[in-house]
Amino acid sequence: MDPVVIIVIAAGLLFFLVLAVVLSAVLRPKVNLEERISKHVTEEEEEDAVDEKPRKASLIARIKEAAESFFKPLGEVIPRPPSEMGKQERLLVQAGFRRKDAVMLYYGAQFGLAVLLLIVGLAAGFVYWNPALVIPMALLVGWFLPSFVLDKLINARKERLRVALPDALDLAVVCVEAGLGIDQALRRISEELNASYPDLANELSIRHAEINLGRNRVEAFRNLAARTGVDDVKGLVAILIQTERFGTSVGKSLRVFAEAMRVKRQQRAREQAAKMPLKMTFIMMILVFPTVFVVVLGPAIITFIQKLGPALK
Repeated sequence: MDPVVIIVIAAGLLFFLVLAVVLSAVLRPKVNLEERISKHVTEEEEEDAVDEKPRKASLIARIKEAAESFFKPLGEVIPRPPSEMGKQERLLVQAGFRRKDAVMLYYGAQFGLAVLLLIVGLAAGFVYWNPALVIPMALLVGWFLPSFVLDKLINARKERLRVALPDALDLAVVCVEAGLGIDQALRRISEELNASYPDLANELSIRHAEINLGRNRVEAFRNLAARTGVDDVKGLVAILIQTERFGTSVGKSLRVFAEAMRVKRQQRAREQAAKMPLKMTFIMMILVFPTVFVVVLGPAIITFIQKLGPALK
């Protein structure tokens, strides 16, 4: 090989090597000291926050224990018939409260809140202003406010269950068609949906625990429908009981019901979208229309005053 060609190739390789080294040095990402320092500080703050979490949790637990120790004796004092106690316990279970003393705490909260509002009215002097109105109002508000909050919690939980049910049915169809039984499929669904839909996962895990304790499958399904109080869950339970009784295909039944649930969810979303203009009308009248009137009619009013003001004087 010609020596000149060798020299040219060597010079070219040396040139590209030097160019690569220079570009790597120029294009190397700079170390942001401020970012690293702030990151280190935030890590230390997170460690401190982790250390403070048990303290906050212990404080919340103490407040909760103090409230329970105050409201529970009040609830035990109030006499209630067994039928009403059972009804209230079912409502609390539908809201997600499964403690044995939940009914006593609820009644204690009603009584304690009514007395507290009455004491506040006495301290503020409203009772002396109109005792015939303030005292019954304080008692009624204190008595019915926990019931109102409980209804809101029940409706919110039912809505979460309705939203979670179509996805759970799709997973159930996949699990059943893959060869799992209905009990194993529901257990698998409870494990998969624990992060996204904890309410439905909790209910399915309770049903699985009832099956493991020896309860009949039909009774476990009926208890699931009674605990949730959702019509869609009741329909699903009825289908599963029929498939259990008549021996029909579980996969086909779940697939048909899942399609019906998806259609119902779409219809529910369209219904909510159709209600939005009516709900937005009041907000627009309060917030938007006055601003539009000021922008549109403001200059005309100012011009009218400037022109007719001297003539009126």
